[in-house]
Amino acid sequence: MLQEITKKNNPKNPFEGREGLVYARVSSKRQETEGTGLQSQEGRCIKELEAIGVPYIKTYPDSYSGGGDYMNRPEMREMLAYIDANPHKKFLVIFDDLKRFARDTVFHFKLRAAFRVRDVALKCLNYDFDDGPEGVFTETVFAAQGQLEREQNKRQVIQKQKSRLELGYWAFSSKKPYKMEKDPIQGKILKPQYPEAEWLKEALEGFAFGRFVTKVDGCKFLVEKGYWKKRSPEKYTDEFTKLLRDVLFAGYIEKPEWGVERREGHHKPLIDLDTYELIQKRLKNGWEGKRIRKDLSEDFPLRGLSMCFHCSHPLTGAWSRGRSQKYAYYFCQNKKCLMYQKVIRRKDIEDCFAILLKKQVLKDKVGLIIKEVFDSVWKEESSRIEDLHLASIKRKVEYEEKLSKFKNLAVDTKSETVRRTYEDEIENLAYKIDEIKMNLAEKVDLSVPYRTALDIAIALLKNPYKAWQKIDLKEQHGLFYFIFDEKLPYDLKEGYRTAKTPTAVKLFEEFLAISTPYVDRTGIEPVASSMPWMRSTK
Repeated sequence: MLQEITKKNNPKNPFEGREGLVYARVSSKRQETEGTGLQSQEGRCIKELEAIGVPYIKTYPDSYSGGGDYMNRPEMREMLAYIDANPHKKFLVIFDDLKRFARDTVFHFKLRAAFRVRDVALKCLNYDFDDGPEGVFTETVFAAQGQLEREQNKRQVIQKQKSRLELGYWAFSSKKPYKMEKDPIQGKILKPQYPEAEWLKEALEGFAFGRFVTKVDGCKFLVEKGYWKKRSPEKYTDEFTKLLRDVLFAGYIEKPEWGVERREGHHKPLIDLDTYELIQKRLKNGWEGKRIRKDLSEDFPLRGLSMCFHCSHPLTGAWSRGRSQKYAYYFCQNKKCLMYQKVIRRKDIEDCFAILLKKQVLKDKVGLIIKEVFDSVWKEESSRIEDLHLASIKRKVEYEEKLSKFKNLAVDTKSETVRRTYEDEIENLAYKIDEIKMNLAEKVDLSVPYRTALDIAIALLKNPYKAWQKIDLKEQHGLFYFIFDEKLPYDLKEGYRTAKTPTAVKLFEEFLAISTPYVDRTGIEPVASSMPWMRSTK
């Protein structure tokens, strides 16, 4: 009898046998770094776990906004992955407020279901879960209220940001190379940070006026300057494209999706609007980004360069066996096209292409501007390479001095932990020194006569057909996308049908419209140094 009374007075712990996981969340990184919200949530939850006799295992602190799919929250994903990796254990997930769980009605119950299928118990410090009809109704109301508050907050934030944008001020986080600084009169405003701002200015102007022929050339410049540091230049082309398209750097503000049309901003621009528009023109008309096929075939050099005039699908090439010999054909593979599998003799299409290529010539005036910018940039490129060489030697000396210092410290220290730290630094410095030595050993050949290089560039642009005959297949594809803006449409009856000005001709003719001071100041990258097929035409 006494035993039964004791059981009634001390009911069994519903969470017995479970392990406690704490989930804490704030709405932004700033709240995470500047406040104590995560720590206070964690402290309250751990204290509650101790009170109910559930062992505490781990905390998952999120700083992701509460709206939307819960799987977008990195720590929530991590917690679910941990639970899935330990199917033999039972867990209790605890959090301090229902709003920390999910501030979206749909995803609130999706998350509830995700825990239910994993047999995870939930506990909220400010709310008692109840799976009865009344409890589900109440929980729905609370979840909907949280969603309403979130959406109202979002609306207020957007209204304030939009108002700020309409006044000509950037209303979001800093955008490199700018930094948000507080002005006593204007409030928070973007201020350019040097030398990064000067580097980006030079890169944007360099692309606009042709100093950097391709995006990769601009990326290479920014990597060499230290604007970007972690990856090779080719990996930054998408980021560089975004910089080229961003009118913020021309001193303007816009956000069309919010109805904020372009207006002059209060921040200091890096380039003027004319330069920005010239960049957009180059991006629209440029030849970059054209992919060269990996499955190139010497038998069908125009495969991947020609497309069907009727459906714009690429033409492919194949051999067909006759009674006594094989025949080479190009044809369209689009089953919906009226030209589907109607063959084009290889000789016909290649002869037609040769005629088209022979027509691609530059005007005499364009040849003059090529010589002008070539002369200027030849000197600039030689000077730049020499500066890089001297800078590498200086860095090597600095690293060697540091290496010697760390070696002495490693010998003198008595702490094994400190010694290992010094040894790691020694290994890192030794690697950097070896890398510089290898680069210094690879001497850049500047002995190619200026006149020969210039003659090659002008001869190629004046007679691309002659160059086409002397270079290999991969170089031919590179040359094609320098001359033409896109794949060429071919018609079975009329041959190649294109009235567009070739990209190479268009590029240099545009330079004639640019004022001479700009050309003198920036020039263009020596074509022979950046496009290998130009060096192959000797």
